[in-house]
Amino acid sequence: MSKIKIVTDSSITIEPELVESLGITVVPLSVMIDGVIYSDNDLKEEGKFLSLMRQSKELPKTSQPPVGVFADIYEKLVRDGAEHVVSIHITHSLSGTVEAARQGAAIAGADVTVIDSTFADQSMKHQVVQAAILAEKGASLADVLAKVEEVRQKSELFIGVSTLENLVKGGRIGRVSGMLSSLLNIRVVMELKDSVLNPIVKGRGNKTFVKWLDNFIEHAETKKVAEIGISYSGGPEWAHKMKERLQELVESDRISVMETGSIIQTHTGEDAFAVMVRYE
Repeated sequence: MSKIKIVTDSSITIEPELVESLGITVVPLSVMIDGVIYSDNDLKEEGKFLSLMRQSKELPKTSQPPVGVFADIYEKLVRDGAEHVVSIHITHSLSGTVEAARQGAAIAGADVTVIDSTFADQSMKHQVVQAAILAEKGASLADVLAKVEEVRQKSELFIGVSTLENLVKGGRIGRVSGMLSSLLNIRVVMELKDSVLNPIVKGRGNKTFVKWLDNFIEHAETKKVAEIGISYSGGPEWAHKMKERLQELVESDRISVMETGSIIQTHTGEDAFAVMVRYE
């Protein structure tokens, strides 16, 4: 067993086989839909959460894992032989998970380093996977932490939404002056940087997303891309079209296309996407 174990939370968008092969522990958040509480782990089937959200009377509410769950997981990993735990979580601006992890670590009294990824989705995956690869190779704690910080510094995350309704209702974005002339039919691309969602493009119709993609490719061509993650809520058609365009930046097998999970879909609503890049 690796001396360092990696923990994350279920807001991550990651291939199940990577979780298993790298020995990553994923702590589930929960989602309440019309009074019924679901474990995020039970909503991973393609389209399952979106179907429930479409039918719900109110916007689903997400909740971070209980502090005690984190404490129990950290204690178990130590009992099983881990000398140190590195726990990497969704940005504090979208969830209270990282604070719950910190409190759980204090209760457990275990040797745990809790990290706010300042990201979400596949950008968080990039940090988690690189940390887990190094841990499997027997790297030191200092090297693992340095790698996580390096990946964080060399990452970009862009979110495109077809409505701002979910973000506003969920309290994740304010009514920026001049930004929300209408919550309906507006297309917005935001960058998640330093835990803050910054609107960078707005317009009507999907041509807004196409123009953003053109500009993004010009920007990314000036750097060396290590990998790209594309996540979507709703149909995957636009995600796959983006993959075709982005293949000029990196080999096809370095681009991952997946449906994002219930936590992110609750914030973004349907017909949203995210493009996440890790640079060399």
